Amino acid sequence: MKRDLISFDQENQVFHLSNSQISYLIGVEDGGSLSHLYFGKKVSSYHNQLKFPRLDRGFSGNLPGSLERRFSRDTLPKEYSSSGEMDYHSPATIIRNPDGSNALFLTYQGYELIAGKPDLNVLPHTWVENPDEAQTLIIKLADQDSKLEYDLIYTIYRDYPIIARSVKVINKGESAYLEKIASMQLDFVDKNFETITLPGAHANERHLERSKIAQGIHNFASNRGTSSHQMNPFLALVDPDTNEFSGDAYGFALVYSGNHKFEVERDQFNQIRLNIGINDYNFKWKLDHGDQFQTPEVLMTYSNCGLNQMSQAFHEIVSRRLIRSKFKDEVRPIVVNNWEATYFDFDEDKLKPIVDKAKELGVEMFVLDDGWFGHRDDDNSSLGDWQVYYNKFPKGLGNFIDYVHNQGLKFGLWFEPEMISIDSKLYQDHPDFLMHVPGRRPSPSRNQYLLDLGRKEVRDNIFNQIDKLLSENKIDYIKWDMNRHLSDIYEADLPADQQGEVYHRYCLGFYDLINRIVNKYPDILIEGCSGGGGRFDLGAAYYTPQIWTSDNTDAIARCVIQYGTSLVYPQAMMTSHVSVSPNEQLGRITPFNTRGIVAMWGNLGYELELTKLSVEDQQAVKEQIQKYKKIRELTQYGKLYRLKSPMDSNQAAWMVVSSNQEEAIVSVVNILAYAQPYLTKVKLAGLDPNKKYQDLDNNQVYGGDELMNMGLYEPAWHGDFQAKMYHFKAVE
Repeated sequence: MKRDLISFDQENQVFHLSNSQISYLIGVEDGGSLSHLYFGKKVSSYHNQLKFPRLDRGFSGNLPGSLERRFSRDTLPKEYSSSGEMDYHSPATIIRNPDGSNALFLTYQGYELIAGKPDLNVLPHTWVENPDEAQTLIIKLADQDSKLEYDLIYTIYRDYPIIARSVKVINKGESAYLEKIASMQLDFVDKNFETITLPGAHANERHLERSKIAQGIHNFASNRGTSSHQMNPFLALVDPDTNEFSGDAYGFALVYSGNHKFEVERDQFNQIRLNIGINDYNFKWKLDHGDQFQTPEVLMTYSNCGLNQMSQAFHEIVSRRLIRSKFKDEVRPIVVNNWEATYFDFDEDKLKPIVDKAKELGVEMFVLDDGWFGHRDDDNSSLGDWQVYYNKFPKGLGNFIDYVHNQGLKFGLWFEPEMISIDSKLYQDHPDFLMHVPGRRPSPSRNQYLLDLGRKEVRDNIFNQIDKLLSENKIDYIKWDMNRHLSDIYEADLPADQQGEVYHRYCLGFYDLINRIVNKYPDILIEGCSGGGGRFDLGAAYYTPQIWTSDNTDAIARCVIQYGTSLVYPQAMMTSHVSVSPNEQLGRITPFNTRGIVAMWGNLGYELELTKLSVEDQQAVKEQIQKYKKIRELTQYGKLYRLKSPMDSNQAAWMVVSSNQEEAIVSVVNILAYAQPYLTKVKLAGLDPNKKYQDLDNNQVYGGDELMNMGLYEPAWHGDFQAKMYHFKAVE
């Protein structure tokens, strides 16, 4: 019988969640106040030494009706807070009551323990294969006057240093409105944290940014309707001396693809509050009597060995207990995508030579990108018309798909299911499907508009079109794109007092639509995309086991983008392609070898007109593919270590190690060359110090302890943007 992961000390009113790696402690204090006691490295027992000291604090109010001036919810480090309880920090939740007030005073009512982990129904979430691998605590809070109940849900995994948190609100009183609802709150005392976030832009996503926390409220958020290129739904709190291999790191990732908000507040007592959840920008959710609202899930982890250990915890839980696709454990195919080769200018005859050359070079899948449907010759028409463009495929799409399959390749197809063009049959038949505010002209972006995806009839129409295409053709892969953010926020079937629900309902609509496709076609590999990395988040990963990392395919830019991405997301989620040089986004000229090594960090593919490559480049593609096929199981699913940051040095270096520590791949990219270069070394990580490892390039044998502690001199780099890959195997 496996031991419980959660205990409750009845005498001291303390909950203790713990596994072999982490502990999390919660106390019940005066007035039914829920206090945060500890989150960090595992402790075997707790003796009540962190009961909050009683101090009379000026301008910090006390419990209703209480004469005890030394206890205040304004200074207590809490598990969850609300407006109207005399806590002057930014609250986790705000309610608008029928009388117009925002009064809400949540008090502890009891708890429930559940073996395993309950599903979150319409929201993506982590899961369990059997009830023994996790345990869930539900702490019940309630406001006695409004009859609103809050369930704080905590799941701790047995074998991962992970706690999943969310909140469910149940209304047992009169109608009210949620104006803010965080999925979690966490208050820290005596911590001099810095934040690490992943901001960016289109084609420049997820740059690691580290900042000190000054007194006040600091928001890291998206109000674009999706998780966005501009601010990824992740945050870490780290000590000032934390680096990749040492120091405390607390990581938080939201399993959600819509508007999000990470609030960090440092108060006058140097305490730090963290709120994470749905962005309250333009959010207002009506709760009638009997209604419930479930928040998205937050995954949180603690590492006392720096950022690499934090990232590995995220990688493991995402790979094993979040992604649910059958492809989550399968090696991913090597693809060639026709977009940068042809853009819209193609037909079946023009594509066939690319397929032939792909077969010759060892590519495994041909992906047909934008332009195959409706009457689409540019990006001004046909979104929403998911029928084949017969001018380009006069014998139907099936004829071309058969050609691809007969050449021994799999076939993939691009869609943008959430969008509509004015110049489309769908708009002619259903102009109301376009999301817009009545009486106002909607705003285009890329000359395309948004479907009102919160409405079931809209989702049904798109599903039926795609379903017909998939049922009539043997399609192995879908690239699901989204090339604009939300605007003209309005849902036609909602009354005026529920228009604050549109952003979240859109996100739920996206989940519903893609979930129907996934459930009916589980053998189709789906890759997510939103102008590259605009929806690279854990909510999307639940349905799409890989995501196009960025529209920027320049290898040197990708070093920075992929480095930041790997802070949370496993390398098997990242698609990374070799593209033309000079690069079409930046004009940078990069060696073919370097482009290949950087692309092998994730799922290798090609954005090239293969038939126009030189003989030398064709040979390079063939050799890259042959090499990648030998190592991709390791590079996609091995344990990743970041060794050198391209943001802090002239190099990027990373490595992956097999689970049995028998094999390792190490990659180094040197950015700029110098006439009198510094000597540089790369020190490896994650090897067995007692094993011997052979460099397969030169057969030299080293001890694992040598490679990790002494390292290797890197080449005397000649020329900018050079790269080298090392391959080590353990020997007797």
